[in-house]
Amino acid sequence: MSHSVPFKMRLFLSSRLAVVALLGIFLPCGSGDLQAVEPSEGRVGKAGFTPSAQRGYQFLTESAVLSSDFDQTTVDHLWTVWPQELRKQAESASPERRREMMFERYGLTPRPDDKSGKPLQYVVDDGGMWTMNCFSCHGGSVYGEPMPGAPNNRYALQTLTEEIAKSKASLGKLPGRMEMGSLFIPLGTTNGTTNAVVFGMGLMKSRDRDLNIVPSRPEFFTHHDMDAPPWWHFHKRPYIYIDGFAQKGHRGLMQFTLIPENGPAFYRRHEQDFKDVYAYISSLRAPKYTGVIDTLLAEQGRGVFQNNCAECHGTYGETWTYPNRRVPIDEIETDPVRLTALSTAGRTKYAESWFAHAGEAAEQETVVDPGGYVAPPLDGVWASAPYFHNGSVPTLWGVLNPSDRPTLWRPVSQALDEEKVGLDVESVDAIPSGVTDIAERRSFFDTRKFGKSNQGHDFPDRLSVDEKRAVLEYLKTL
Repeated sequence: MSHSVPFKMRLFLSSRLAVVALLGIFLPCGSGDLQAVEPSEGRVGKAGFTPSAQRGYQFLTESAVLSSDFDQTTVDHLWTVWPQELRKQAESASPERRREMMFERYGLTPRPDDKSGKPLQYVVDDGGMWTMNCFSCHGGSVYGEPMPGAPNNRYALQTLTEEIAKSKASLGKLPGRMEMGSLFIPLGTTNGTTNAVVFGMGLMKSRDRDLNIVPSRPEFFTHHDMDAPPWWHFHKRPYIYIDGFAQKGHRGLMQFTLIPENGPAFYRRHEQDFKDVYAYISSLRAPKYTGVIDTLLAEQGRGVFQNNCAECHGTYGETWTYPNRRVPIDEIETDPVRLTALSTAGRTKYAESWFAHAGEAAEQETVVDPGGYVAPPLDGVWASAPYFHNGSVPTLWGVLNPSDRPTLWRPVSQALDEEKVGLDVESVDAIPSGVTDIAERRSFFDTRKFGKSNQGHDFPDRLSVDEKRAVLEYLKTL
């Protein structure tokens, strides 16, 4: 598989100021450990969780472990910087409708079973300060139904950040860490994907094994967008990330809080909180398909799946199995950028850190040279479109039929495509010249761009069309 020359950017980390400017996504100015806001009692994500899982959800939604991104005044003013036609609609709308429009534009959702009006993706404190949380990427909707743990396939982080900057400027406010950082590091070139891996690499670069901040040399990072995995796979997977390089554990979940304000004491102090977060994520299970299933065809598909797919993706039901199989890149042949972008040295640094319990009796195993991608479990696969680690294939039919995968596509609604099972999309030859709204332009996914290839995983081509249809029906049952 051939790819264009990677888009790389030198991150000058020679001083604290450079760190703030170039890794501003998670590195604001300041000193000392951030104090997480204590969650209030009685706020849970869903009935039936264990007390630890309940506390984990509360901590994610109500405890700011980063410095705030923007305030409520900036949010209320956002509509004034939108494109003219959308701005006209917002001007005559009620405050409630404007909020709905904002959620729609940036891929935010309300919190299920919560009348507060707060978005799932941000902690909003009593002073009206908004702070990103883990649900920004791992809390979206399943075909319009808000769902914690679902990949946020509509999150428009780059557009939100750019328009927050405009809103702040019009109010006479200074830009924050996200706005400054986005000038140097792309946050995501397509709605629903983010440059999250580079965030993690940059954050670890300036820490030692005990998480103290240390000077670091300039380094090249390869920017590439990733599609967030569903959290309902977490309970099955012994290792995390698409290449499965890191053994899962509660400490690893804390990596993306590595702002300068959070020193080693922060991590020791909040270790129990992240044990609760671990319990919460471990408690999540995939939603069940809500449409009609042809049970006879699905049963036929189960047999085909067992004989052709289970070796990598496992078996399902009460006595499920998950092989955690890593497929070599020259065998899977999907886009290799994610695999090559994270260096052996970067993985080794993680392995030697507090996050991996380095030097402790519970030291974790880290695969520093994985060589391929791990086939994920397929529980709730119908609900986690788009597919592949970079989100390049919008439907399961496209996964099963490599020649039918669209080259340039965009979602046209939040409805489920029941025939192809996945996103309701349109395929085009080029982005229409009349589409000038940057948020709308970023809704198009171009598989010809670096890191966004939809090639590979050609294994289903050994099946007949009828067998593929049967497997597609079976996948609805998982």
